[in-house]
Amino acid sequence: MKKLASLLLTAALVLGLALPATASDASPVVILHTNDVHTATDRYAAVAAYRTEMEQQYGTDRVTLVDSGDAIQGGPIGTLTEGASLVDIMNYLGYDYAIPGNHEFDYGMDVLLNLAENRAQYTYLSCNLLDQSGQSVFAPYAVADYGDVQVAYVGVSTPETLTKSDPTHFQDDVGNYIYSFCEGGNGQDLYTAVQNAVDASRAEGADYVVALAHLGMEGTTSQWTSSAVIANTTGIDVVIDGHSHEAYQQEVSNKAGEPVALVQTGTQLANLGCVILDPATGEVTTQLLSLEGEDTPVDSDTQAYLAQVNSQFEEELQQVVGSTSVSLKATAENNYDWAVRVGETNLGDLVADAYRYSLGADIGLANGGGVRADIAVGEITYQDLLSVQPYGNELCLVEATGQEVLDALEMGVRLYPESSGGFLQVSGVTFTVDASIPSSVQVSDQGAFLGVDGPYRVTDVMVGGQSLELDKVYTVSSHNYLIKSGGDGFTMFQDNTLLKDSVILDNQALISFFTDEMGGQVGADYQDPAGQGRITILNASSQPEEQPEETQPDTEEPSAQPQDRIYTVQKGDSLWRIASKELGSGKRWQEIYELNRSAISNPSLIYIGQELKLPQA
Repeated sequence: MKKLASLLLTAALVLGLALPATASDASPVVILHTNDVHTATDRYAAVAAYRTEMEQQYGTDRVTLVDSGDAIQGGPIGTLTEGASLVDIMNYLGYDYAIPGNHEFDYGMDVLLNLAENRAQYTYLSCNLLDQSGQSVFAPYAVADYGDVQVAYVGVSTPETLTKSDPTHFQDDVGNYIYSFCEGGNGQDLYTAVQNAVDASRAEGADYVVALAHLGMEGTTSQWTSSAVIANTTGIDVVIDGHSHEAYQQEVSNKAGEPVALVQTGTQLANLGCVILDPATGEVTTQLLSLEGEDTPVDSDTQAYLAQVNSQFEEELQQVVGSTSVSLKATAENNYDWAVRVGETNLGDLVADAYRYSLGADIGLANGGGVRADIAVGEITYQDLLSVQPYGNELCLVEATGQEVLDALEMGVRLYPESSGGFLQVSGVTFTVDASIPSSVQVSDQGAFLGVDGPYRVTDVMVGGQSLELDKVYTVSSHNYLIKSGGDGFTMFQDNTLLKDSVILDNQALISFFTDEMGGQVGADYQDPAGQGRITILNASSQPEEQPEETQPDTEEPSAQPQDRIYTVQKGDSLWRIASKELGSGKRWQEIYELNRSAISNPSLIYIGQELKLPQA
């Protein structure tokens, strides 16, 4: 098999598969793929450059470019044009096929259908998105004819879309679902839809079947993961995945015990995926090509085109509205994993405060999946704030009982410690989570909250400094996605009295809170990256156990050096608080993190009883 030297950036996964019956003399087919770009367009110039290299190596008619969802939403340009500018960019790049991820629906079903039918020059595919009559909304698959070999592309959308986009986009005016993602049967309906599309494409003459999937692995409903779909189907050669923002190359056995290549590139164009199908040898090769670094190739024409697109919005987006002396965090230290989906952060606190203050509520709730970008130290622009809240959801004020508030908090932590967009950032509330208690939250096939069938993980809930009363009525501020539409499965508020209905956009509320209430300056209350201690997470396995006093050995041990001293994490601690208390400045929290990387996977997550090394004071 031919290989470009510039492509040997990562280890390749190579599978030897059964040779297609009629294509043994065919030359390789190259599939370049992206997923979860979320409008991070800057590196598309590198994608274009790699495509040119591949076409020079293998031939223009042997290279295909595909996307596995969540491309047109996530940043200001997407918000301001409802995805249209991103479709234009994908047209310019020459995408051939794409599937709708859950966030392709964020502007509404009508908007997506219009983009797909009247703007996109590539083809959207999905075998499991059905309308009320059971018909496919998009083509389930497409068979690409490379002359001497036929490759089928089957689209698979995550059923989690029903709660991870606005649920009302899939309902009629009275709340009945008129669209389905084959979410029933504990996964079986999805497997059947995929198998039917695979079988149909094989019957049409496909030598290979490539599934373009927006399913994911970590943090995904178990029966809807990409590995679960592979394990319950046959006939797929490669799954090009998305949704969970992971970068992986794996081999998973299908229902017949045969190996299937599974690959995902991460998010925001950190990598470009490359799949090479070689009918002459039967090999399937997958690679991840880094799009970061000085040696990454760049197509100058594409770079100029992207600059022209961005310039249309530059003046409005770059207006400075304030500044911050501390990084406001949505992501973890690696800037890819979402800290705001597994724990409290200072930016999560800020967003929830904006919700509460804007509508004068007792409680502000912000889903972690809706907080989409960090804010770096320095000047803050409108673009920064729009990037944090790109969806343009509308804030609502609702009456809710203490029981409903408790249920919402419990729903928010049901998947912990897995990353979840439904993890709630809060204002006006403090609570404790005992992670040693298994979640007993019950949800429907669509992922909607049904109830709690067991002990609650959430305890010690305080509202305004007072213990939560289950029968008391509180006012809760959040956006329409969570309050009215049951987004992320939060259905407990849907039938409640609305005091204010869709009164202000979430990003406008954040801008107003920042400029008016905070005077454009991030105050001391938000200096700690791990937030203000509103959420305390306990993990029983990390609790210190009483140990018998050990007899000191006769041999004298060397005394511990200052940089080796040990600190035991206490309730309410964060790295910032420990650094402030033990080292004299909270800004030294990163030193503690660097010294304990082997024990801390996420700087927002430390546990009571955990022993940390401290640097010299």
